[in-house]
Amino acid sequence: MSMAMSVPSGSVVKSGESKTSTGRFVLQPLGPFSLQASIAFQERFTPAAYGGASDDHLHMAFVVDGNEEAVGVCVREHEGKLLCEMHGEVDAQAAYAQTMRILSLDVDGRAWPLVGQRDPVIGQLQARYPGLRPVCFFSPYEAAAWALIGHRIRIAQAAGIKVRMARELGQAVEIHGERMYAFPGPDRLRKLEAFPGLFGRKVEYLRQLALATLDGKLDAAYLRALPQEQALEHLKTLPGVGDFSAQLILLRGAGAPDGLAAHEPRLGRAIALAYGLKSPPTAEEMERIAEAWRPYRTWATLLLRVTLEAATHEIADE
Repeated sequence: MSMAMSVPSGSVVKSGESKTSTGRFVLQPLGPFSLQASIAFQERFTPAAYGGASDDHLHMAFVVDGNEEAVGVCVREHEGKLLCEMHGEVDAQAAYAQTMRILSLDVDGRAWPLVGQRDPVIGQLQARYPGLRPVCFFSPYEAAAWALIGHRIRIAQAAGIKVRMARELGQAVEIHGERMYAFPGPDRLRKLEAFPGLFGRKVEYLRQLALATLDGKLDAAYLRALPQEQALEHLKTLPGVGDFSAQLILLRGAGAPDGLAAHEPRLGRAIALAYGLKSPPTAEEMERIAEAWRPYRTWATLLLRVTLEAATHEIADE
């Protein structure tokens, strides 16, 4: 990756205030990538609730890893490169690295087309969705918070709660005149006493999640360095996190590129639809089919999920 970057300067901003300091960096994707495909993906899927986007640029507001400060990033595509403008008083290198992870640009994708050559079904989906890579949650912390918020309620309802938490508890960042709100950082969340829509033990679990994050237990690099099963077992020690949530945090939060979301209830149906099977495959059959997708099983899974959603619209209707 090449990078051109100027470090921003400015004053620290309290909750609800906006930041105007700017910095710039350039991302060079390795392998197929389309920002337009990424924008279309995040607009269809509610959980991330990213906000500002158009056909040619993406606006994101998030708390930087290991920090409580929010940053706004505008991403544009130009001649195969991504031009990123950063707004906020943050560690520019950290914001750069996190932006790469969010867009799955921290993974060398030059061998991704070989998966389509080995598996014609995936090859057809690569042609149908050219340049689409997973668009991750802003952090494993935010992915875990989403899983806890969304437990046993509809996706649209959970997304509404998450957006309200960002507006009422998070920091605001202005990007080209657009005010966006980042989900509150762990130091703010650890003090949460109650919030409308959070029932049962969700507030308690969110506080414990915040403390675990502050202790470094949800660091993306750490999670991706562990063997997958060990990483999943580590995540399941968090209160309220089970098999499905642990996979979500690792694959869509930390951005691990080569994981199979075996506990994702829709994946079996997505595979059956794409491969023309009479019924969803067993866990063993799923593992066998997915061998051809290595080392991009997460990416192949995304294409299958997008195909299922296009056919059923079931996520959009939840």
